[in-house]
Amino acid sequence: QVQLVESGGDSVQAGGSLRLSCAVSGYDRNRHCMGWFRQVPGKEREGVGTIDGWRDTKYVDSVRGRFTISRDRDKSIIYLQMNSLKPEDSAMYYCAARVYSGLNCPPTAADFTYWGQGTQVTVSS
Repeated sequence: QVQLVESGGDSVQAGGSLRLSCAVSGYDRNRHCMGWFRQVPGKEREGVGTIDGWRDTKYVDSVRGRFTISRDRDKSIIYLQMNSLKPEDSAMYYCAARVYSGLNCPPTAADFTYWGQGTQVTVSS
């Protein structure tokens, strides 16, 4: 059973940076793809990006160039570094995992099986 716990959410001003962390247990980095997603009330959960077993990353257009996903192999932690934050980045951010041994894992929420509880990010203008 894969378990995920997010942390690092906070309130920041536009243009600022945050780093979210996702502590993962019970997963096999060679078999699982890890993803970050976000959701605002009244809207569907949307993908932010993913990192696969080869540490290849994939991002949605709205965050590409500003957000970076990385993995600390020794600590089994997935990070989401968010720079140049905008008010529209405000959301609950979730870490998720799915079994996927291929390349370029798509950040499609419906494909992910395991989810954390979320951490809130608020960006003020």
